[in-house]
Amino acid sequence: TWQIGTEDLTALLVQTAEGAVLLDGGMPQMAGHLLDNMKLRGVAPQDLRLILLSHAHADHAGPVAELKRRTGAHVAANAETAVLLARGGSNDLHFGDGITYPPASADRIIMDGEVVTVGGIAFTAHFMPGHTPGSTAWTWTDTRDGKPVRIAYADSLSAPGYQLKGNPRYPRLIEDYKRSFATVRAL
Repeated sequence: TWQIGTEDLTALLVQTAEGAVLLDGGMPQMAGHLLDNMKLRGVAPQDLRLILLSHAHADHAGPVAELKRRTGAHVAANAETAVLLARGGSNDLHFGDGITYPPASADRIIMDGEVVTVGGIAFTAHFMPGHTPGSTAWTWTDTRDGKPVRIAYADSLSAPGYQLKGNPRYPRLIEDYKRSFATVRAL
């Protein structure tokens, strides 16, 4: 597992025996940066098989449409993330239309606890709504120097400028955050 994003935005590349998996992509303009960094790791564009997202804000899902077009990779996401991804981040519960990106489609809808396997590596989805209703943590086991390494990639637990109490667009926000804190503690 390799961090191929920027200093400020994480994008993780996992190389498997049957192609690569990308977790998050950063801002819309990062597609070329990610493809260049994949190439440095020996991954050709057509070897990217799957894109998984922590959530569908522009700083995580921004380049997904272009990456799908340039690589043929599929996207697996939960229903909440798939809806926001298809809208390109518009009509976001917290940011409205303030931070958008080119819309993209999810190719597979995943459920909480579902396992997505590529090349013998099993990625488990752990729903942790709050930052977005579709926020997801992912866990998997990779190897480093021949030894297994268990990895937990948790989504953001921040609430920048969010209306936490009495939010008419997200009335369960506080309860969702409480559940998500418990989810992260259990990873």
